[in-house]
Amino acid sequence: MPARIYQMPKNAMQSGKARTATWLLEFEPAEAKKPDPMTGWAGSGDTQEQVKLSFESADDARAYCDRNGITYNVVKTPPKTLKIQAYADNFR
Repeated sequence: MPARIYQMPKNAMQSGKARTATWLLEFEPAEAKKPDPMTGWAGSGDTQEQVKLSFESADDARAYCDRNGITYNVVKTPPKTLKIQAYADNFR
């Protein structure tokens, strides 16, 4: 069962950078979700999808996968781009 290692992104509702240095390990879904006929909620029998492990660094997550024989894929964090804009630019 392959796993995905990525850095936790900043929430759209937060202005600070709290908990953005955390790296997460999630397992790839083994089967597709299907709607429950009674309620209509999407679900599957894959319990590994519920597991999320957090680590201090990507190297710690890699070491965990190597120790336990888990194949993994590290997703690089996209570079942060800032759009510098002054309030006066609204009136040009």
